[in-house]
Amino acid sequence: MESARKYGGRLLLTEGLMVLAGLVFLVPFYFLLVNSVKSFGDLLSNAASWPVSFEWENYRKAWEMTQFPQAFGNSLLVTVAGILLIGLFSAMAAYRMVRHNSRFNRFLFMVFVAAMVIPFQSIMIPLVKVTGALHLMDSIWGLLICYLGFGAPVSIFLFHGFVKSVPAEIEEAAVVDGCSPYAVFWRIVLPLLKPMFVTVAILNSLWIWNDYLLPSLMLQSAELRTIPLATYAFFGQYTKQWDLALPALVLGITPIVIFFLAMQRYIIEGITAGSVKG
Repeated sequence: MESARKYGGRLLLTEGLMVLAGLVFLVPFYFLLVNSVKSFGDLLSNAASWPVSFEWENYRKAWEMTQFPQAFGNSLLVTVAGILLIGLFSAMAAYRMVRHNSRFNRFLFMVFVAAMVIPFQSIMIPLVKVTGALHLMDSIWGLLICYLGFGAPVSIFLFHGFVKSVPAEIEEAAVVDGCSPYAVFWRIVLPLLKPMFVTVAILNSLWIWNDYLLPSLMLQSAELRTIPLATYAFFGQYTKQWDLALPALVLGITPIVIFFLAMQRYIIEGITAGSVKG
């Protein structure tokens, strides 16, 4: 009886508020999906209404005008290569900092933590000058190097906490059995870091896939455009083709939404596993 009263009161109200909050967050998706199949006139007259007629032709035009297969391939290449670079380099750096707790490594870790609070907008101009001097502009590899630099601080911070939960005795036993330091990391430690590696991969994939600002600074060639850059082509100085931009946005976010829904449980598993030191 007591548990029923508890559920019927405060807990029920909390659940109701959470459901309402969830519906509020879904409202933008409703506007996006509904207006993506409207004509331009119908979209401007009443954006919240149900479509008078479904203009599926909008998706075909958006597919062709954005050259979606090419833009999708560029986004996929940048995202996959970016999360692999960030994940591997961050895991190695965090492992070294934890297992060799020297004064220099502690200072270096604090530098990475401090880098997390630096806003990207404050270093845009120096970034363009440095990448231009190093001939990294208009290059996928130059873009990946920048993503590695900007994604490493948060990723190292997450890996740093997770490595502490890995018992050092496992590594000592591997060394006794004849493993080299590199074999210990690649064969023993890295497989144990899988939950956090997946978490880092998910967080960085959401950021890299949807990023517009950094690719717009680094990439000028049309054949290198990612999906956000290709979608921006519908927004000119005097005209905004919302009837085509919205289908392009739907095409762009669908792969990453499916990926996130399939992998979201690993975020909580990785963070909770790294919060306990074993």
